[in-house]
Amino acid sequence: MVLPLTTTNHDRDVAGLKCVYPVLSRRAGGLSVGINFNTNNACNWRCIYCQVPDLIKGVAPDLDSALLEDELKYFLNDVQHGDFYQRFQVDADNRIIKDIAISGNGEPTSVKNFSYFINMIGDIATELGVLPESNFVLITNGSLIHQQKVREGLRALHSFGGEVWFKFDSATKEGRAIFNETAQSVKSSLENIRISSELCTTKLQTCLFDYAGQGLAVKEKLAYLDALKIISKTTNIKEVLLYTLARPSMQPEASQLAALLPDVLSAVAEEIRQLGFKVSVAC
Repeated sequence: MVLPLTTTNHDRDVAGLKCVYPVLSRRAGGLSVGINFNTNNACNWRCIYCQVPDLIKGVAPDLDSALLEDELKYFLNDVQHGDFYQRFQVDADNRIIKDIAISGNGEPTSVKNFSYFINMIGDIATELGVLPESNFVLITNGSLIHQQKVREGLRALHSFGGEVWFKFDSATKEGRAIFNETAQSVKSSLENIRISSELCTTKLQTCLFDYAGQGLAVKEKLAYLDALKIISKTTNIKEVLLYTLARPSMQPEASQLAALLPDVLSAVAEEIRQLGFKVSVAC
């Protein structure tokens, strides 16, 4: 039995494919074609709100390029010319491909031959008429953007009119250690944000949530706003994608996490707008 596709169901196996999966995305506002490079559930970070079960620390496996090509062509043809929308009971308002999003079950920029796969996906989507009408998005924690292979991939993404959604949840050492389980410094992230913005259109993506009943900590908010002031002066980034939890975490800390109330997100969004950024909010 095929279950309806909803914004709360991001099951990577819903279409029966290994590397390609459909998502009704709150942030994209319609059908997002997900590309999963990390089929081994490995990531170099471990965000405590991550919905990936059995998450491990590591990098993407060697990717079968022929399999990805076959799956992407099959899936895009099914959506455009088959009965995909009927099978998954997608509402008429969402029956449009809003984007192709490279995301999946870990950090996608850790895959070998990253730029090759960006070009392959872009070429297929262009050939089938999905690009440039739809968006082409890389969702990344940005930790590897200083690497040459990733920079080459961002140049390729830019050539297809794509954009980077750069995860930036915390601007404190403590917050990054707890929320993302990374030792990468705020300074390093700010430098990678600058590099990303020079190579490709880049938006910041920030997940805010209640941890251990503390709500949104004042220290975290103030440090984040201070970092945005630096970003506004050192990059051409103009937009922040702000959201909170919508699906249950599969990490050990799940019981300590809760979504923030809409009025809290709205208040933070307004403070960010005062710094000159456009803000999109998904509760």
